[in-house]
Amino acid sequence: MTDRIIKRSAILPRIDGIQHDYKKLQALASLPLEQFKQEDNFIKAQFYLRRALEGTLNIGSHILSRVPGGRITEYKQIAIRLGELNIVDRTFAENNLKAMAGYRNRLTHFYADITVEEVYTILTKNLEDIPRFLSYIKNLLDQPESFNFSIK
Repeated sequence: MTDRIIKRSAILPRIDGIQHDYKKLQALASLPLEQFKQEDNFIKAQFYLRRALEGTLNIGSHILSRVPGGRITEYKQIAIRLGELNIVDRTFAENNLKAMAGYRNRLTHFYADITVEEVYTILTKNLEDIPRFLSYIKNLLDQPESFNFSIK
């Protein structure tokens, strides 16, 4: 038994929230750009994307907090460390997950600079990174011993 205990109660509600937000983002991504620009679609997309990314990084932070010396507050470093520990594929961590962390910061701190076109591009080109991340987390939850963790 390891003292690296992941709490289901900390992970599962975040997975549910991310999956909810992902479905909303999929619906927005299916709109033609001209329709996406209308009404509040752009605002909704930013909201759901930021929440999904924060949930992703909160899961990563929880997992890393169980590793000695693993408390990391810088989001891009959370992504990198998850790859170093093989919780997620290293290439995915260094490219996709790190970019997701950077975009979360952009949505939070530089929201005035974000354009409709860039959010639409993310939704239509990169949205599948979210379920890919969740598949790695589900693998960890299904086989925690393979990663030297236990589940409570």
